[in-house]
Formats: sequence, structure tokens, C-alpha cells
Amino acid sequence: MTNINLSEKREPLFLDYCQFLLAGFQNFTQTYFADHTQKWSHDQLNRLLNTERIPARQLWRSVRNDIDFHEAGYLLFDDTVLPKPYAKEIQPVRRQWSGSEKRVIQGIGLLTCVYVNPEIHRYWIIDYRIYDIDRDGKTKLQHLQEMLRNAYFVKRLPFRTVLIDSWYASMKVMKAIEAIPKIYYAPLKCNRLVNDSEGVDKHKRIDSLIWTETEQREGKLVHIRKFPKGHQVKLFRIASDSGRTEYIVPNDLSQSDTKATKQDCRIRWKIEQLHRELKQTTGISKCQSRHHRGQRNHIACCLSVWISLTRAARATGQTIYRLKGSLYDDYIRREIENPSIVVNFA
Repeated sequence: MTNINLSEKREPLFLDYCQFLLAGFQNFTQTYFADHTQKWSHDQLNRLLNTERIPARQLWRSVRNDIDFHEAGYLLFDDTVLPKPYAKEIQPVRRQWSGSEKRVIQGIGLLTCVYVNPEIHRYWIIDYRIYDIDRDGKTKLQHLQEMLRNAYFVKRLPFRTVLIDSWYASMKVMKAIEAIPKIYYAPLKCNRLVNDSEGVDKHKRIDSLIWTETEQREGKLVHIRKFPKGHQVKLFRIASDSGRTEYIVPNDLSQSDTKATKQDCRIRWKIEQLHRELKQTTGISKCQSRHHRGQRNHIACCLSVWISLTRAARATGQTIYRLKGSLYDDYIRREIENPSIVVNFA
């Protein structure tokens, strides 16, 4: 586990807690941790989580040497909600929209930035933010722009393309990406107003546009309402396998292939895979600490655990799920051959 710059007395507890999260299966509470170690008590861990501070930049120090950079790399931005359905006194919890649940739920908002190497199809989380507008006053759009600037100006990452969700396809975000300058692919909602007549007609809903056969293959130039006059992007109409229709706008006006656009957009699902792995293998949603700092430190530890699991999985040619499951193989074999509790049908 990577050094996390704590005092000599406190670092061993944090490392043991991360090891507990890596080995855990269903119960990730502090009480359960204390019940399975003789070195630490519940109060020691609780005090540590609520007083120490693991900054977001620690994640970058942990992962930067693992990354295979590529000049045509992708930056992915999205958020997920860590569900806390029964939390009444956990401070960062708020009601917010969950894309995976397709409804408003109670939980902690986590925004992530992922780097993708398109040549070897691998991805790494490089930055994150906690959505806590009541405390820091920052919206999700502001958090995204902050991570984007950090990736470009501070980390100086080599990348060519930024992929975002329709929630982040605002003029401020898209202009910020253009200012770097980089390419973006942004899905637009069907009720977004655009103009494909170079100002001759009024702006209209995307889903009311008429498409020629050529435009279906090569896209069409449009102006998005409220964008600067003369600012055009390429619009593509993509029918998904599920029967839905997506509308994608890149600022790369030379892009003239709907199939290539669809392939680029598919890369964004890497970040969905990351969110699923975090929730299913690290216990990132299971912390019961009531305080901001405790929840933030728990999330930081879970991200470090994901990095360690991913590193080991790639080194052994396994999936992260297979590697995690293998931790219990010996236990299952032992319980089948020499059970602690014997099933009796009598």
C-alpha cells in the first residue's frame, strides 16, 4: 500500500483499515473492523477517520507511476451517488439524482476523472471530488472544470479528447475544453435547441430536425442556442442497440463518420465500469461515519484499495472481481470438505 504521509503512529492503522476494505465482503463497518483485529479499537479508528485528512492529490501520487500515457488519450468525467438510504445524520448526504437508479436518492455525490489509453484499452482514476455544495459552495460543473484545469495545467497529462455526460454539456464546460484546446464529445438531450440553417430559421429541438441520408452518415453542422454567434459544432444522430436515439456533438468539425463517433463515445463506459467496481469491491458506500472528514477519508481509502486491486489484477491477468473472489476460495473449499456447521436434514 502506498505511503499516505501520516504520522508513524497513525499510518499503520490507516493501512490496516485499507487492508480490511480490500479483504472485506459485505460488512465494512468500523465495528466489524475492530472485531477482527487485536491491534485497534473502534474508537481509535473512528478518531483517526474524523481527524486526519487525506487530500485528493494523494490519489494521483498513488497511481501516476501505473499509467501508460498516450498522446491520443481520453479524459472521462462523470459522477455517481454512493447510496445512503437510511442515513439521517451523516453530514455529506443529500438527496440527488442518480443516473444508475434513474431517480432521486439519498447519498453522497462522487465526481471522478478517469484517464484512458485507447491503444491498450486500460483506464485509471486520476482525480475525484465530493459533491458537497452546502459546505464548499461548488456545483458539479465547477468541480469538473477544476479537475480539467488540474489535469492540463498541473499534471500536464497527454490527452486529445474529453468525454462527458449530457448533464455536463453546458456552454461553460464545453468552452473550457475548447480553450485548452482539446476535442470533446458531448451527448445532448433531445429537447436542446439548435439551429442547422445558419441562422435562417429559428432554433428548434434536436429531435425535430430533419436528416438527409448524407447527414445520417456524416453528421451536420449546428449552432447550439446561447452559444456565441457563429460558434458551430458537428451533430450526429446515433441509434443505439436498445432502440434509443442519442445526439452527440463533437467540436471537431473534421469528424464526418457517425460510426467513428459512436466508437469514441463508447469509451465513456469505462468510467461507469469504474463506479461499479468501486461499489462492488471496496465498500465505498458502506461507511457509517457521521462526519464530513470521516466519509472523505473512507472514500480516499477505498480509491487506494481499487488502485491496489486493479494493479494486482492486471499483473496476474485476472479481472478485479475474480481476484477479489479468490480471497475466499480456500475458505469455501475448507468449509465444503470440513464444515464448521454441518447441514442436517433430519
